[in-house]
Amino acid sequence: MSDIPATALRGKKLYPGAAAALSDVVADGQTLAVGGFGLCGIPEALIEALRDSGVKDLTVISNNAGVDGFGLGLLLATRQVRRMISSYVGENKEFERQFLSGELELEFNPQGTLAERLRAGGAGIPAFYTATGYGTVVAEGKETREFDGKQYVMETALRADVALVKAWKADPAGNLVFRKTARNFNPACAMAGQLCIAEVEEVVPLGALDPDQVHLPGIYVDRIVHNPHPEKRIEQRTVRQA
Repeated sequence: MSDIPATALRGKKLYPGAAAALSDVVADGQTLAVGGFGLCGIPEALIEALRDSGVKDLTVISNNAGVDGFGLGLLLATRQVRRMISSYVGENKEFERQFLSGELELEFNPQGTLAERLRAGGAGIPAFYTATGYGTVVAEGKETREFDGKQYVMETALRADVALVKAWKADPAGNLVFRKTARNFNPACAMAGQLCIAEVEEVVPLGALDPDQVHLPGIYVDRIVHNPHPEKRIEQRTVRQA
């Protein structure tokens, strides 16, 4: 992981745009944690700004890699991603092509294991044991241990230099509210990042959010980008034939 400048962690949190929020923190070779599940709850504007920044050799922790031409698929198309730490990599032909040709490194994770590795990173837990994956390729090269007669695999925590997440609402202090299933991996990614940038649809005044309805406290959020009209593309649309 790289060192984020101390100045990047201070000051007002609301930035005029995605490019401004990324400008002094992203760099070649960084590890990024990016929220979303499929195309649900992805930080669209931040991903586009990351592509436009030209940074390369990135390691990206994300449940999946978007689709061709949208979401994280934009970074694959420009060859800015060197390594993915993911759970599901379907729906993306360019991902498949790069992986099969040896151009893209991939670390597969069972979905629950990926979520727990991120949560552990945010909680300061260096590693944990899970029964998931024992006896499969997932466990190759990893420490195993028996507890109460059952075998477990040791998984290490995940930390990122920068976390890019998407939320529904934020106040100026960075307190976030997510909308329904768009919450998905976003809180875990935010907590695992050394610096977190949140893209939100609404910015409300301080005091407007009910404290009991805050899903992620502002202590985990360093910068906010207002994107009131995200595309919210549907990954797969199925309609019944007449």
